[in-house]
Amino acid sequence: MGKIYVLGLGPGSIEDLTIGVVERIRSGDKNYLRTEKHPTVKYFKDNNIPYESYDYVYEQEEDFLGVYERIVEDLIQKADKYGTINYLVPGHPMVAEKTVEILLERKDERLEVELLSGISFVEPILELVRRDPIDGLKIVDGSHFKFKDIDINLDCIVTQVYNTRVASNIKLVLSQVYGDEYKVYLINSAGIEGEEEVCYICIYELDRIDNIGPFTSIYIPKVDKITKKIYSITDIISTVELLRSEEGCPWDREQTHKSIRECVIEEAYEVVDAIDRDNMDDLVEELGDLLFQIVFHSQIAMEEGEFNLFDITTELNEKMIYRHPHVFDEKKVEKSDEVVYNWNKLKFKDRNINTYTDTLMDIPKLPSLMRSYKVQKRARDIGFDWENIDGALDKVKEEYYEVIESINCIEGGDVDKVEDELGDLLFAIVNVCRFLNINPEVALNRSTNKFIDRFSIMEAKSINMGKKLEDMTLEEMDKLWDEAKLHRFDK
Repeated sequence: MGKIYVLGLGPGSIEDLTIGVVERIRSGDKNYLRTEKHPTVKYFKDNNIPYESYDYVYEQEEDFLGVYERIVEDLIQKADKYGTINYLVPGHPMVAEKTVEILLERKDERLEVELLSGISFVEPILELVRRDPIDGLKIVDGSHFKFKDIDINLDCIVTQVYNTRVASNIKLVLSQVYGDEYKVYLINSAGIEGEEEVCYICIYELDRIDNIGPFTSIYIPKVDKITKKIYSITDIISTVELLRSEEGCPWDREQTHKSIRECVIEEAYEVVDAIDRDNMDDLVEELGDLLFQIVFHSQIAMEEGEFNLFDITTELNEKMIYRHPHVFDEKKVEKSDEVVYNWNKLKFKDRNINTYTDTLMDIPKLPSLMRSYKVQKRARDIGFDWENIDGALDKVKEEYYEVIESINCIEGGDVDKVEDELGDLLFAIVNVCRFLNINPEVALNRSTNKFIDRFSIMEAKSINMGKKLEDMTLEEMDKLWDEAKLHRFDK
């Protein structure tokens, strides 16, 4: 059975090497360094202690993960060959050291791994920026820095900022949230006596510093609560919690799931309206209003012991993974139609839907145009459909004449018959929309907006004429309407 001692070399100063690490280095067992680009390597050279480094692997692999996995495989082989070896890493073995993480994940009864700690780069960084981590500190890998890594309510150390390319990517991600002028610390050689550098700079300057290298980190202070200009979902949760508290708003405290259920519909429609108007500023606002409804409902539920926001996000993410086997498993699809088919198939399985009628009844009580559109699409999925749009158009004509016939019979008092036939006509028109891949809800909203625009032009013309619309004849208004139609305000 082989054994690997993983030794932490500390941030850089030889004085930071622990007695236990020094004894292991001098034990006579072979020493393998992840990188010799570290100041403590001087200790090996001054004391004629032999070692080998894995720096050559960085030149031979395409990405860092490939480097780390190859190092681990070689370490295991070396341990199997020599029995006991030392593996030395910068800083602390359990802080920002991917090779150690991979090594510890290996389930091999023949391999024993023992860690000997060293001072990490975190302590000297905190000393340099004079920040206490007690209020929250996050440490992330700069080589894979993404939007999801940002937390404006915590201090953040971005480590492994190896070069200008990595720094440039971090700059672009941070700028999206904090803005270009937000100030951060760029730190070089933390813990290495005589070489430490701290620059307090704007985010836009991050990739303009010349001496970025293996010992570079970025420290991002959390957003100040007093001068706060940006907020996270955590802040929204806190705001809603306050609103619902005894110190909050009486109206907000009184609300229940049912009392505000219409708000969800209203906010969703306002989101759609902003999209239709291609107004991104309004879209930001309306999406925020919709998100507020979700947080509000989750807060009510949490107070009642029903569920919380993590239940919502967990349910959602599990559903996304389960219903995308072509992404998260090995199942392959090539067309978007196949994706939709598989999605529905998995959804029906979840809901214990066994018959085709069940699939139609499963559609929620959406606005009528949207619901009829979805019902028709599901009927189409089993082949119950016209062969082409001609059949759908003929059906519109047929329903139109049935409407005329029912209206002619209305003197008999059969208003329900007219309602049925008008409903059939609308349903047939939705079918034509479906064939043309046009959402009837969007189409009708567009026509409604067009009507309002033309009406406003007509009214403006009547005012210029010195007349009120209510005082004009239908023929006069029709003439103005025809003039308004010459203007293009279609939306």
